Amino acid sequence: MATDLRTSPEPSVTALVSGIVHDVQELTKQQLALFKHEMASDLRTTKEIAFSSGIGATSLLVGGVLLCLMLVYLLNWATVIPLWGCYGLVGGGVVLVGAFLLYSSKKKLETFNPLPDESVKELKENVQCLMNPK
Repeated sequence: MATDLRTSPEPSVTALVSGIVHDVQELTKQQLALFKHEMASDLRTTKEIAFSSGIGATSLLVGGVLLCLMLVYLLNWATVIPLWGCYGLVGGGVVLVGAFLLYSSKKKLETFNPLPDESVKELKENVQCLMNPK
């Protein structure tokens, strides 16, 4: 039957404080690494969204211009409205649709936060604990 014999003395207060400081440093390093990883991930996602949105917007713009020209000439052919009036009607409709889309995009963008909320929150808590130890 083996017994647990301790031959070393209890750790000193300096060693305990040193261990605590080391642990806090490691925790801070890990949280900064997590923050960096979240920022990189959010930036990558934002780039992908911006690229596909740019391609989509360009395609939509070219197609929209061609369709609007077609609609102007169709309206002129089908009615007695002069060509300039047809351009005005189609242009006004396009402006209304564009204004609605910009407004809805602005509202959607207000709900998106590209910053890593969890990492920032945890980092603030750690800094507050370090500044106000109780």
